[in-house]
Amino acid sequence: MSNKPIRYLETDPAAFRVLNEIGIIAQLARAGLERATPEALSGAGFNVLNHLARLPGEWSPARLARAFQLTKGAMTNTLQRLEAEGYVRVEADAEDGRVKLVTITRAGLRARDATIAQLGPDIAALAASLPKTLFAELLPRLALLRAAMDASRD
Repeated sequence: MSNKPIRYLETDPAAFRVLNEIGIIAQLARAGLERATPEALSGAGFNVLNHLARLPGEWSPARLARAFQLTKGAMTNTLQRLEAEGYVRVEADAEDGRVKLVTITRAGLRARDATIAQLGPDIAALAASLPKTLFAELLPRLALLRAAMDASRD
């Protein structure tokens, strides 16, 4: 094995810097989200509720774990906490009783919406401090980057 350091920045320094900035932004956003969630709801729990609200359908714990790139155990833990608060329902699939299906409840939708409302003033203040077109310009580019990263993760 060589003692030569790996030179990540030599392949594409701009790509590394962009991903580094996104990582820092993600950490800052996560901290803000944690402050905005109700006490019984973690940031991870909010992310699951937001996912279920945005992408309705049949979601098993295993499918959710894959979507979030978590172990099934970690997702089960989050789902148990959400279920205890009444934010999700975890029930056996009517067609295959071995499979569990997760659905968001009205209380889960209210908790998600309350968190988004709590974040509203901070997001508005951030948007007001930046050029008016910045988010509209960034969104398609970030969506393209996310789609490329999502496609290459498996």
